[in-house]
Amino acid sequence: QVLLVESGGGLVQAGGSLRLSCAASGRAFTFDMGWFRQAPGKEREFVAAISRSLGSTYYADSVKGRFNISRDNAKKTVYLQMNTLKPEDTAVYYCAAGTTIPRLPTMTVASWGQGTQVTISS
Repeated sequence: QVLLVESGGGLVQAGGSLRLSCAASGRAFTFDMGWFRQAPGKEREFVAAISRSLGSTYYADSVKGRFNISRDNAKKTVYLQMNTLKPEDTAVYYCAAGTTIPRLPTMTVASWGQGTQVTISS
């Protein structure tokens, strides 16, 4: 069984920073790990991913240069450091365990977390 629990969401002003954490249990950390987000009225979209072995990272164009994904295998935790936040980053952010598709990039997801709300005020 795979269990993913996110934390770190909240309300910040535009230009600010937040760090999301995702604690994994079970077999989750044998997968690639990533983050998706879903804004109101929109489809869930890929944000970032990190591979389980080499730690290779992949980002959506909309967050490249502003967000950084990392993982601590000993703690079975993946992080998403979000800087220079914009109102359009407002969404529910979901942790994901699965397989990265580097050429797109995106992930095929085996397990989802419950989500954490991120709200950016202008």
